[in-house]
Amino acid sequence: MLERDLDAFRDDDFLPAKKSAVDEVLTRPSLSYWQDVWIRLKKNKQALGSLIVVIMVLCFTVFGPLIWTVDPAFQDIQRTSEAPSFGRTLDVIADRAEYEDIILEDVEAAPEESFVGDLPAPQDLALMDIPNKDAVRLKWSPVLGASGYMIYRSEYDPKSGSKGLPVGQVDAGNKVSFQDQYELTSEEFYYSVVAIGESESKFAAKLRVSIPGSISLTEALGINPDAKVGSVLVLPTHPAGTDYLGRDLLARLMAGARISLFIGLVAPFLQVVFGIIVGGISGYMGGRVDQMLMRFTDFVLGLPFLLFMILFKVISGTGPGESGVAPMLVAMVVLGWSGSARLVRGQILQLRESEFVQAARLLGAKPGYLLARHLLPNTFGVILVSITFNIPSAIFTEAFLSFIGMGVVPPTPSWGSMCNDALQGFLNHPHEFLFPAVLICIAVLAFNFLGDGLRDALDPRMRSVQ
Repeated sequence: MLERDLDAFRDDDFLPAKKSAVDEVLTRPSLSYWQDVWIRLKKNKQALGSLIVVIMVLCFTVFGPLIWTVDPAFQDIQRTSEAPSFGRTLDVIADRAEYEDIILEDVEAAPEESFVGDLPAPQDLALMDIPNKDAVRLKWSPVLGASGYMIYRSEYDPKSGSKGLPVGQVDAGNKVSFQDQYELTSEEFYYSVVAIGESESKFAAKLRVSIPGSISLTEALGINPDAKVGSVLVLPTHPAGTDYLGRDLLARLMAGARISLFIGLVAPFLQVVFGIIVGGISGYMGGRVDQMLMRFTDFVLGLPFLLFMILFKVISGTGPGESGVAPMLVAMVVLGWSGSARLVRGQILQLRESEFVQAARLLGAKPGYLLARHLLPNTFGVILVSITFNIPSAIFTEAFLSFIGMGVVPPTPSWGSMCNDALQGFLNHPHEFLFPAVLICIAVLAFNFLGDGLRDALDPRMRSVQ
């Protein structure tokens, strides 16, 4: 019977089947979990844009110092608190003669009855020579009966009753000159000179002074050995300006980014690692172990962060010349792991009774193997989202602590400490504060939006049909 059935088959029946137009065609390519995550992340324009911004910030931090090689600690006292400049030029002028007060020996004292009330304003108020950023020298005619003169300076045209900032006082009526060297950072000033009799007069001589872009030959030779009188000196470029000590702000922003992002990335990573260990053990073991670990977690979660951080800072005893990064990093890790531990514990509690875990347990898998091979890998999506949300929190915390003087210690730069240094001169030199503040906002917002996008992309319940 079997032989008769075999004879019914021909050799053609054993040839490979040929494809035809009616063969089944796959309408959806096979995708791995991470390929599907990337596809859904690319559809989220906000998250994709944030990812690009994060990459740009990291490139600014890592590769920026390789391109912009200016020393962030170098101080140019002649260019303090300078606004952003590109290729600024100065005319090289001859060195000025040393300043000497003009004292008139033949000034006659006016009779006491000559003046009733306020003394008149000094006449012939003028410049002694060409002003520059180093000094402005004034001279005027004496006022009979004056015992001295008061000199005021303003960056705006002084109105009635407001003369500006008092920059000096001449204590003799026959001394009719003054040299101003106090923070000549503006391009234009208004000077007022008031005679002093029995009291300060209300009448003032006013002079508008424009400070040209010039530099003395001696100072120019320190920048360019080939400089000479009458030539033009091109000053180093400062795209972000300089700070109150004349340090390049762009170089300090890059150096500060290394500190801020180091803390912002390392602290959340260590927090999550410690939280994974505690949460994984607590969720898998359950019972008394779970109760003990969770009560300890609740205790850490209830500690006041700022108070504990101040105490930790005092105990660590950060001395002069130390950055203060290490104690702040340790404090942030010690106080910040509890949230990740509770999150991982909740995921482990859901997964430990799953069928694949029960099957592995029946095959003899030990608890350590189950946690490392089956449970924790299935919580990786939640862990990744937790890290992306902890990063902006850590960046903001570092900036806040450095801003109030409890974080990174000068002269080590960070975005927060730079904001603190620039706060006093914010009204006059806002660029010193705005640049680090804007970078803090950009980094925090980018990581927050990226975390939102990753949360949506990693959630299997939101997987779309391709």
